[in-house]
Amino acid sequence: MLIKEYRVTLPLSVEEYHVAQLFCVAEASKENTGGGEGIEVLKNEPFDNHPLLSGQYSKGQYTYKIYHIASKVPAFVRLLCPKGSLEIHEEAWNAYPYCRTVITNPGYMKENFLIMIESFHINDSGYQENVHQLPPEKLKQREVIHIDIANDKMDPRDYKREDDPTLFTSQKTGRGPLVGKWQKEFTTFHRQVFCSIDRWYGLTIADIRALEEKTKQELDKQRNQGEVRGMRTGD
Repeated sequence: MLIKEYRVTLPLSVEEYHVAQLFCVAEASKENTGGGEGIEVLKNEPFDNHPLLSGQYSKGQYTYKIYHIASKVPAFVRLLCPKGSLEIHEEAWNAYPYCRTVITNPGYMKENFLIMIESFHINDSGYQENVHQLPPEKLKQREVIHIDIANDKMDPRDYKREDDPTLFTSQKTGRGPLVGKWQKEFTTFHRQVFCSIDRWYGLTIADIRALEEKTKQELDKQRNQGEVRGMRTGD
């Protein structure tokens, strides 16, 4: 079993990131859905009495999604893979600031494939040593990776000038650009979170729930028409 702990520092408060994350998940879902592929939302509803992090959190929002990803793998893989193998199922229990996400492939790999992602959002710089309360034996297996919002060398194919934190300045908050010794690494999604701040700043969770419902309807429509959208691998 591999245990990796990614620590991402952002120029946002924990409260702001709650809205930002949900907003950007909805936007990224639309950008990667079309032509029979993408994200299918089966459930998005409140949950109760599902203990998380040693019982510290038990209420929040539950989502169940299926990712149809045939175009995201090389052509030779598509030829070899049986039906159902290129569908990834995701269940998430978001009891913000804590969230547990479980990723499986029940159509093919079944119990032989499972990824669990546990996210904890805290007002600090990412240097608390055991926020996930891992026992000593798991702490020995853990690899800590610090993520930097501005200075990561990313794949040129994923680069978007509008999502570059070193160039972006928020008109609503005055934050940015992020230059100099900001942090050390980053990912495409979190670049979008910061650089879309003027689109989500000021929204409420009620606004986000309405956006999620609208997004689900758009995803159902997009997935069944048009061309494949978003990231895909070369053949």
